[in-house]
Amino acid sequence: MAHFTVDYFSNALRRATTFQAWIPNDARTDIPGAQVTEWPMKTLFWLHGYTGKSENWVSEDLMTKYNLAVISANAENSFYLDAEATGHQYETMLAIELVDYVRKTFGLALKPEDTYIAGISMGGFGAVHTGLAHPDRFSKIGMLSAALIVRGLRGKTKTDFREGGTANYAYYAGCFGDLDTVTERDTNPEVLLKKLKAAGTPIPPIFQCVGTEDFLLEPNREFHRFLEDEGVAHAYHESKGGHDNIFWQEYAPKMVAWLFEEEHD
Repeated sequence: MAHFTVDYFSNALRRATTFQAWIPNDARTDIPGAQVTEWPMKTLFWLHGYTGKSENWVSEDLMTKYNLAVISANAENSFYLDAEATGHQYETMLAIELVDYVRKTFGLALKPEDTYIAGISMGGFGAVHTGLAHPDRFSKIGMLSAALIVRGLRGKTKTDFREGGTANYAYYAGCFGDLDTVTERDTNPEVLLKKLKAAGTPIPPIFQCVGTEDFLLEPNREFHRFLEDEGVAHAYHESKGGHDNIFWQEYAPKMVAWLFEEEHD
């Protein structure tokens, strides 16, 4: 498994940054019975969660089995959104700049049908938001314990956030903009999806999973019901588990299998 740490200058972020790339271009052929896939290589952009960093939740065995490259950027606690402040254009960094860089440097993700996006928690939100904002770049979306918090942010004020909590009002306003209108703008994946439907643009299939002990269970159920009401193709899974590595290690392989199930059944 080839593993790269790439340093590059991001014009969207106005600074140097890094991303990780795992590319299964060195499959073993010296093991009796070893199978080397001849499927064209696909690329998964994998998004980390709040307080996280670039990392890979897809095992080497799965990447080799499906001939799947994984790209993971460092996006800090940005929710993968373009904020108003200079150097905080994280959606642009991910969906435009990084995809173009990977195309130019590695010859990967050249077509949307070869390119997927998925993530955990904040990265799950980033995956569905970015995937719906750029369906010309990503053909499938994976959400693991997604931080679908937009509805819960609407109308919040400074006094609604306790001191020492996960984050304060200034943080959320910095990421999402005016919280009074947050559900009505493109910061809301539901708004993006409705725009795609109105334009007759195909909506990327969505994989969604959440644990029944996860504090984000209800927002995920709400989004699942929204997708059902809108008639959007998606695979929804609830099972015992919390907002933790145990749940994500269980569902990352299931999500990868889902990405390929139609092509290689």
